[in-house]
Amino acid sequence: MSSHGFVRKIIGDLSFIDSSPFAKLLDSCLKSKSLQDTRRIHARIIKTQFACEVFIQNRLIDVYGKNGSLDDAGKVFDKMPERNIFSWNAVISIFVKWGFLDEGARLFASMPEPDQISWNSIIAGFAQHDRLEDALFYFVRMHKEGFVLNEYTFGSGLSACSGLKDLRMGTQIHGLMLKSQFLLDVYMGSALVDTYAKCGFVDYAQRVFDSMMDRNIVSWNSLITCYEQNGPAREALDIFVRMMESGFEPDEVTLASVVSACASLAAVKPGLEIHACVVKRDRLRNDLILSNALVDMYAKCGRTNEARCVFDRMQIRNVVSETSMVSGYAKAASVKAARLLFTKMMEKNVVSWNALIAGYTQNGENEEALGLYRMLKIEGIFPTHYTFGNLLNACANLADLQLGRQAHAHVLKHGFQFLISEESDVFVGNALIDMYLKCGSVEAGRQVFENIAERDIVSWNAMIVGYAQNGYGAEALGFFSKMLASGEKPDHITMIGALCACSHAGLVQEGRHYFFSMTEKYGLEPSKDHYTCMVDLLGRAGCLDEAKSLIETMPMQPDAVVWGSLLGACKVHNNINLGEYVAEKLLNIDPTNSGPYVLLSNMYAELGRRKDVVSVRRLMKHRGVVKQPGCSWIEILGNWHVFMVKDKRHPQKEEIYLLLQMLINQMKQTGNVLKDTNGFLEAYEEQSETEVGFFYQMETPVDVAVV
Repeated sequence: MSSHGFVRKIIGDLSFIDSSPFAKLLDSCLKSKSLQDTRRIHARIIKTQFACEVFIQNRLIDVYGKNGSLDDAGKVFDKMPERNIFSWNAVISIFVKWGFLDEGARLFASMPEPDQISWNSIIAGFAQHDRLEDALFYFVRMHKEGFVLNEYTFGSGLSACSGLKDLRMGTQIHGLMLKSQFLLDVYMGSALVDTYAKCGFVDYAQRVFDSMMDRNIVSWNSLITCYEQNGPAREALDIFVRMMESGFEPDEVTLASVVSACASLAAVKPGLEIHACVVKRDRLRNDLILSNALVDMYAKCGRTNEARCVFDRMQIRNVVSETSMVSGYAKAASVKAARLLFTKMMEKNVVSWNALIAGYTQNGENEEALGLYRMLKIEGIFPTHYTFGNLLNACANLADLQLGRQAHAHVLKHGFQFLISEESDVFVGNALIDMYLKCGSVEAGRQVFENIAERDIVSWNAMIVGYAQNGYGAEALGFFSKMLASGEKPDHITMIGALCACSHAGLVQEGRHYFFSMTEKYGLEPSKDHYTCMVDLLGRAGCLDEAKSLIETMPMQPDAVVWGSLLGACKVHNNINLGEYVAEKLLNIDPTNSGPYVLLSNMYAELGRRKDVVSVRRLMKHRGVVKQPGCSWIEILGNWHVFMVKDKRHPQKEEIYLLLQMLINQMKQTGNVLKDTNGFLEAYEEQSETEVGFFYQMETPVDVAVV
């Protein structure tokens, strides 16, 4: 006989002398989750002397509520002639459990005398449904009204503090716990570790963990996750090892956090070891969160094949799995594979779009990034600060001020005010500064900088480097001084900007001071980039021997960039002897690089040493070195015209060369002498005009405008 039939038979055949059999029947309805049988038993109770009994009515409220019928539970409560504290607690607990928080709060407010359970129910209900400020409001009220706070109260309060990242309230609750016996409870200790971790206070979390008499897997997981999310990520791996040595078996939460730490560190070796642990455990092998973490770890470590293997073996995938794979392909410069997977995604969120846009930007396909942003807008996806950061980087890479201004307009429409917060707007502000300065609009970049509510080191660096690169050396150093006065500590990029500014402004003595005081004054060891900047500074100022000595005393092996900087300075200052020495160094590093050959050839040409010019060109030919042709371009009426050597595609090449010939003839007639250091005129006279150079027309990047 079915359970439903059994209930019907008992109800039909028996008359009970007390209500306890009805209570047992209601318990069976709770186990079977049968709302229909609950109503049948209720109908039978109404016909008995127990219809107004508080005990059985409380059981009815509880069973109706747990079976999901809040309407029936509310009706029973409303019709009760008498109620006790259990009646109120039962109905409040039901309403807040199912998310009817305002109704639960209304009932709580009308209670004659709430007890500890009433307060805990309302606090827990608000905390569990993310009404965290309300949860803390009732927590404070409960304490003020003199009720004893227990482990349930503290647990709900700490959960609300974690969600709000409210350190002040978290420490106050910690202080209350110190006065109670609950601080020694392992669950309370774990909750405290989690609260401090979510608030970003790693040292506090570690202290609480160290003071715990007993620990469980939740305690260890909370501390591992703390270091994984707040850093240093290496500590998460060390804590994991300590946990294993203490005899604790890791669960899926442990392993997912440790794998994420490996992803942050790009530490593929420990990641492989943890993956092996996962494979050996049947219950973990198909865990979605853990599998997603593994895909993300391999993708961030550049191991796209391994990431794809995990991805293909997943029985269930979600948008997180697919987004991690898209991001991995994009970072590995497999943008076509990323786009193909992105196109096949059934569900896309803004993180998916951001991953592909970032991939295009990082791989130099800036027009594609702008086009994808347009698609994002068409699809109605709300962009984030990360979306705009990549969009502005694409505009900066294209040096297209018109597109950059359009992107800025979109930023303003979405309400970004460049504030430092959890989802930091200052990231967008810094990208705007960088874009304007790279596009040459120095004043616009300065205006954005002045409108940022709070500046970080990236903001200052963008201004210092941007001003220096645009030739405003003195102004760049002015920003450097203001940064120091604000209390911001310079980093390696700041010093590169300062040295670059000194180079452009010809401030040799100041440059020497900044370079040689980096370690002592700012605790920064000069890198290869700083040496290159210093060589450029000395080279521009004509201090070639000092620059050569600096290179030869570098603590690291000089590369082609630093020697190339000195060779360029040798050409500017016509120092052929040192130029030959530097060119030899460069050719030893990379004999296939055409740059040293061309510079040395040009130096010989300027000195009239034609035989040496021929000798260098023969050496290039013998070694198979080909100079990559340079190009120039201009924009006319929305079209870009690119000038290159030996290209015949421009439809107006005849008119272009006719005008060029007219200009040359006019210059000769007026007595102007053209300096022919590279043999251009000689080549022009000997070759047909269509072989010397030309313009060709290409589609304008404005076609991918963002508005």
